[in-house]
Amino acid sequence: MSDTEFETVLSELGGRGVRTITLNRPGSLNAMNRQLIDDVARAFDHANADRDTRAIVFTGAGKAFCAGDDRRQHVHPKDEQEARDAVQAIQRATRAITFGAKPVVGAINGWAVGGGFEWAINCDFPIWGETARGFFPEVSLNLFVTGAVTSLLPAMVGLHKAREMLFFGEKYSAQDLLASGVAWKVAPDDRLLDQAQETAAKLADLPVLSARAMKRVLNAAASTDLSRALAHETEATVAGFMDPETTRLLSEF
Repeated sequence: MSDTEFETVLSELGGRGVRTITLNRPGSLNAMNRQLIDDVARAFDHANADRDTRAIVFTGAGKAFCAGDDRRQHVHPKDEQEARDAVQAIQRATRAITFGAKPVVGAINGWAVGGGFEWAINCDFPIWGETARGFFPEVSLNLFVTGAVTSLLPAMVGLHKAREMLFFGEKYSAQDLLASGVAWKVAPDDRLLDQAQETAAKLADLPVLSARAMKRVLNAAASTDLSRALAHETEATVAGFMDPETTRLLSEF
């Protein structure tokens, strides 16, 4: 696949079957507009279906992994159906990352905010750059998280810590996230992509059947909760979008 098949995402197959999927809106810190969300889902669907791809590295171009919702291009849904369509698009991207056959190594650089933080959590092996930071602003904006985070995050950090992170929206360093279990590893910024590629190559060298089965079975053990979380998150986020207070808070953020 060439770099130009997606408008906002690069997808490059390198050596040893490692495909790198890169969020490519660096001028906007890879903030999420609808095009980016749809491109992520399509890029992961393609990678998971591609016989030559054995493992995936997921990263962002420029100074950030993903700065969350693109407020400059934010269009508040005019009705519930439009809101539901927007939220389900985000959840489709998570399903492609989380339930896809190929293992995903995150190379989380710079800021990972809101939906970007969710995508980092969706990775099987999230490696954070030493200066990277993440937070969830959703509750302060009268919105709700997506990405099955309400199931994944408590499993990683415990319920009390998950409540802290989701209610208060505090900013966390890569070292904080390593200590709490959100980050798998922390790498020097100038070695981040190399370490992610090395990890993906190790995964790509494993027998295909057993590696894919391990991801599938590990997720299957949690799939009921993950699927339920995605459904509940969708309803809560749609309700937030339909509240006029949300528009005011987003405009002031």
